[in-house]
Amino acid sequence: MINPVLSRLLDIYPGSGSEGRINSLRDIFQHIALLGLWRAKFFEHAAFYGGTALRILYNLDRYSEDMDFSLIKPDGGFKLEPYCKYIEQELDSYGLSARVTTKIKNSESQVKSAFLKADTLEQLLVVEPGLNQQFPGMLPMLKIKIEIDTDPPPLFQTEVKFLLNPIPFSVKVYDLPSLFAGKMHAVLCRGWKNRVKGRDWYDLVWFIGRSVPLNLDHLEMRMRQSGHRTTTEPLTENALQELIRDKIAKLNIEQAKMDVSRFIVTRDSIEVWSKEFFKEISGRIKVI
Repeated sequence: MINPVLSRLLDIYPGSGSEGRINSLRDIFQHIALLGLWRAKFFEHAAFYGGTALRILYNLDRYSEDMDFSLIKPDGGFKLEPYCKYIEQELDSYGLSARVTTKIKNSESQVKSAFLKADTLEQLLVVEPGLNQQFPGMLPMLKIKIEIDTDPPPLFQTEVKFLLNPIPFSVKVYDLPSLFAGKMHAVLCRGWKNRVKGRDWYDLVWFIGRSVPLNLDHLEMRMRQSGHRTTTEPLTENALQELIRDKIAKLNIEQAKMDVSRFIVTRDSIEVWSKEFFKEISGRIKVI
């Protein structure tokens, strides 16, 4: 019999079709994982950021796979494993069979993420098929990558947001201008072989559509730390616009659409995508 709390969460986060069901279940597991981290007092040391933070805490209308975190202050000796035990215990309390394992880094993963630094700790949350008979036959093994940056670039801001499910709890997260800076860093600097991560461009449209200003100082610190900004000249708004125009000129629109399509409910919102579209809306970006 399905756990009553899980049943309620499935009503809150419904999904249609096999892909939609998997995305919804991943959403639920991410909420439960955050609850476990809150119980472990993880957010006294770290903040949530990235696409999953946008979806869960700021209502981004696309699904996201991984969970990204950043320490508030650099700490080369930080260990992620003790906190992951709380995630396992939390999932187990809902009758879910899960384990957190160390993710082995390889040369290919380094190429895919141009700014996956040596001081980024990685773990893999694995939810087993069948989920202790909670959802028999409903999905394959689910894997959620968990990363934390132990040497975060400075000049970001955080805030505290509250979630009500599975129970009320709080999460420390980058504020929207700092999240926008992180997303712009991904748009400009992410190395994904010859592929395009359309999810980055989808999120860019989301930020611009909500008139979120961009934390330019934090973006510059990110770019300098990743080696994508080496000039002594400060990053200005005009310089940023030039970088965006260069990136758009090389953008493969169809690849971008293909990448993001399985993470959104309908393709209607990406039908208008073109180089002209991105050139026009990028001019609306404001910085602070």
